[in-house]
Amino acid sequence: MIRILTDSTSDILPAQARAMQIELVPLQVTFEDGETYLDGQGMSLGEFYARLAQCHKLPTTSQPSPAAFAEHFEAAKEAEDEMVVILLSSQISGTYQAAQIAAATVDYDKIYLIDGHSATLGNQLLVRLAVKMRDEGHSVGEIVSVLETEKRKVRLLAVVDDLKYFRKGGRLSGAEAFAGALLGIKPVVGMKDGKVALVDKARGMPGAYVALFKQMEKMGGLDTDKEYLVGYTAHRKAAEPVCRYLTGNLHLPMPEVQHIGTVIGTHAGPGAAGIAFFAKNELEAE
Repeated sequence: MIRILTDSTSDILPAQARAMQIELVPLQVTFEDGETYLDGQGMSLGEFYARLAQCHKLPTTSQPSPAAFAEHFEAAKEAEDEMVVILLSSQISGTYQAAQIAAATVDYDKIYLIDGHSATLGNQLLVRLAVKMRDEGHSVGEIVSVLETEKRKVRLLAVVDDLKYFRKGGRLSGAEAFAGALLGIKPVVGMKDGKVALVDKARGMPGAYVALFKQMEKMGGLDTDKEYLVGYTAHRKAAEPVCRYLTGNLHLPMPEVQHIGTVIGTHAGPGAAGIAFFAKNELEAE
């Protein structure tokens, strides 16, 4: 049997994971008062974003321990199952390294670790592809080979409403964030070489959405033969301009829209919205 495992930053909720027949390892979020929650568990996303908006100090996020992965790896070894593991980019978290340590400890050669080089819905696209191939009867070798190729075509872009979360997280200086707030500058962020990067910016949210749409084309264009996902933090209406662009401008079916989870949401803040898709052409996008 082929098992598929991912971490919680793919923003697949436990109930969804059960339906997809995959395994989840959660990251953690700790608030300034010391309260710790497992990503996707113990607190609704509505409660999380309401609390995040009131925080003086940004919550901290932490990776799973190697032991959390080893538990799943030992179960696969005991059952003599193969396991495909799709994880948050190693450039922004130690989650992949924790899984490497666990795999070395368990010492089982049927565990295949994949650094997704992405986060949230970007990695969820890879998980969905793995599930589809598993259910179609492909071998683990075929699944791993396709994922390693396709991950280079995954694009993740988002507009961010409030720069203060980037400032609190150390991604912008206080002066930059203050100036941005005065001018109404809204950033467009994306994944580049496995890292979060500022890829564009514009004055006001309408301008930021236009900049995002232009970046979609610059990054290779959306491959309409493959899945794409739209996400938002706290306010679903933030995703509406992206949906209108996909349905009205690109004449595509209404996308699946998902609420982004606590770990990624900590750094994006409420009011962000974005899209994950496969680029038409890898070379075009680089």
